[in-house]
Amino acid sequence: MSELSLRRDPIRLVLSRGPWAAAWYLLGYLAVGWALFAIALSTAVVGAGLSITFAGLPVLVAAAAAIRWCADVERTRLRPLARIQGTYRQVTGHGIMAQLRARWRDPATWRNVAYLVGMFVPLLALDAIVLAVWWVFLAGITLPIWYWAPWQTIHGVRYHGYDLGYHPNGPHGPGGWGLYVNTLPEAFAVAAVFLVLFLIFNYAVVATARAHAAVARGLLGRSRRGRLLLTGASGLHDHVQHLMTDNG
Repeated sequence: MSELSLRRDPIRLVLSRGPWAAAWYLLGYLAVGWALFAIALSTAVVGAGLSITFAGLPVLVAAAAAIRWCADVERTRLRPLARIQGTYRQVTGHGIMAQLRARWRDPATWRNVAYLVGMFVPLLALDAIVLAVWWVFLAGITLPIWYWAPWQTIHGVRYHGYDLGYHPNGPHGPGGWGLYVNTLPEAFAVAAVFLVLFLIFNYAVVATARAHAAVARGLLGRSRRGRLLLTGASGLHDHVQHLMTDNG
C-alpha cells in the first residue's frame, strides 16, 4: 500500500494520490458496503431458514456463491491499494451435499461472512465519521467563495453570513456564542484555520483507509492457520455444521 504512505510532510501528502485514493476507497464502501451486507446476510439467513427441508439445500449453496461474489466485489475495490486473491476449496464429489460441504466447511466462506456481515457496522461507522470530518474541513477552505450566500431572518432583519456557532439574536446580539462569518477578512481567516486542519486530518483519512484495507486483506485474502474471526456468523456456522452432520 505504497500509495497510502504516511511518511510525508502535510504538503507533500496532500499533493500525492494518498489522501484522495484513501477518501475514494472509504467513499466506495459507504456506497456499496450496505448492499453487499444486505445480500450476504439475507441470502445466508434465508438459506439457513429453508435448509430445514431438503428443497432448501440448493438455496444454501446459492447463498455461498452470492457471498463469494460479494467478497469478490470488495477484492476488486481493494485492488488499487493491495492485490489479494481468495482461495476456496474445490468441490469433490457430485450432488448438492458435496457442494454444501465444500462451500460451508471452507474457512474462506466464513471469513467472507465475517468481513461482509460481522465487520460492516464498525467499518461503516468509522468510514462515515472520518469522511464527514474530512469533508467539513475541505469545504471550509472554500468559505471565502460562498460565506455571503447563507442568510437568516432574525426579528425581521435579514443577516447574510455563515454561522459557526449559535446566534439567536443576530451576529452582534446577546446570548450568542461562536463566530458569525459575514466579512471577507473573517472568511479568509477561518479558511486558513480549516486549511491547517485539513492538512493535518489527511493523515487520519489515510490511516483509516490503511486500517480498513488491512481488515479486508486479512479476511478476504488467502486462508491462514489459526483461529478464524467469525464475528456475527457463529450461530449460522453451528447450524450448517449440524445440518451437514445429520445429512452426512
